[in-house]
Amino acid sequence: MAIQHILVADDEESIRWVLSKALKKQGFNVDLAEDGSQAKRLAQKHHYDLAILDIKMPGIQGLDLLKQFRTDYPETLIVIMTAEATMEHAVAAMKNGAYDYLTKPFDLTALDAIILKAEKAAELTGKIDHLKEELQDHYSFGRSIIGNSPPMQDIYKILGRVADSDVTILVTGESGTGKELIARAIHVNSQRLVKPLIALNCAAIPHELLETELFGHERGAFTGATERKIGKFEQADGGTLFLDEIGDMPLELQAKLLRVLQEKEITRTGGNQALRVDVRIVAATNQEITSLVQEKRFREDLYYRLNVVPIKLPALRERRDDIPILADFFLQKSKRDLGIDAMEYSPETLDLFKSYNWPGNVRELENSIKRATLLSPNQVLTPIDFPELLEGKQYPHQDESLEALVAHKLENSLAQMNLQEMDNLYEMVLHQIERPLINIVLQKTHGNQIKTAEILGINRNTLRKKIKILEIEVKRGGR
Repeated sequence: MAIQHILVADDEESIRWVLSKALKKQGFNVDLAEDGSQAKRLAQKHHYDLAILDIKMPGIQGLDLLKQFRTDYPETLIVIMTAEATMEHAVAAMKNGAYDYLTKPFDLTALDAIILKAEKAAELTGKIDHLKEELQDHYSFGRSIIGNSPPMQDIYKILGRVADSDVTILVTGESGTGKELIARAIHVNSQRLVKPLIALNCAAIPHELLETELFGHERGAFTGATERKIGKFEQADGGTLFLDEIGDMPLELQAKLLRVLQEKEITRTGGNQALRVDVRIVAATNQEITSLVQEKRFREDLYYRLNVVPIKLPALRERRDDIPILADFFLQKSKRDLGIDAMEYSPETLDLFKSYNWPGNVRELENSIKRATLLSPNQVLTPIDFPELLEGKQYPHQDESLEALVAHKLENSLAQMNLQEMDNLYEMVLHQIERPLINIVLQKTHGNQIKTAEILGINRNTLRKKIKILEIEVKRGGR
């Protein structure tokens, strides 16, 4: 975003003439105002990327005009000019949102330097706005969080109402329902977008370390504390802190968290200085937290402090109408990741998806599709490609080794073949593994065959032969 249109407001005709001539010579479109009232009228008619305002003018004073611009035209950068180089004026100008400050008489090179800096700032602002739009589009409710069922529509309505506020939110639901995705969507669609989203899984950190993870510690606070540690609250200052599995937080730490939520300040372990923090809390749990309260395992006062806006995510089996939409989304994602052009589901597969109970919810659906897409030799995914669903058993871990996954798939595939009639099984299986492997590495290197051969640990000529034999399409450049 470059600066193109500039407004100059000064009651001295000579200043207006000099600035107009210098700025137009550089190719800028310049409008002139002889007082604050005229500048205000021009601003109502035109968009200005930059406004250069004299601090003292007839009618509306420069500082008053600055305040109006900051309210009505926040995207316009303001440079204040003054003939009185007082600290009071400089402080007042910058405090009220001026981009920079010029003292008369000034060298035009000083103005050039300010405009160059302003152009870079405007360009950076444009990039940030573009990234914000991309993130908000990607995490818009109904895109990253997928589903058209009535339970999901109700959740979209809640998210739309609360995302842009600072209320604390408690997300509940079974494992794999997408609680962190909800937190990310809330953050990205709030005013805190440009600040960090920090996530902490309270169940994944040993209880004795959880306090320093949250609040940090000072050097020498305990044995092994050789340097200061900044905790998650400080890291998330100005942004959002997502506390996952909040039900696993020990009681003594719950009391400290409650105090932070009330006072909006923390103290590092081993420290004595209270630090102000501006953090929005989104908490989540897969446990029945009201039962934890009744069992005295979770503080009732903290529960009410967190549960300002409750969001309960439905299990996948409770919104079966969304399964085909989710299945298509995850298939398209897996195809992009693996560089596969053509692959689809058979009608029987979608029937299997809709009838299966999905104890692991959306996460299990995604992992099952990713696994089948990786291992299936066919363009049409049938129920045979999902043996764990047919057998009613799930893989123990989503990060199961590739060797174990391949062995499982081979076992099921070979069970469907008459091995006595096979005479080239080794070559057939090898080709089916080689093709997606080479495809994936080529995609990661953007079609760079030298780099691909290096990663695979094979000769470049060997790679060329395999690309030809396996009929792999090489797409160069881009992503």
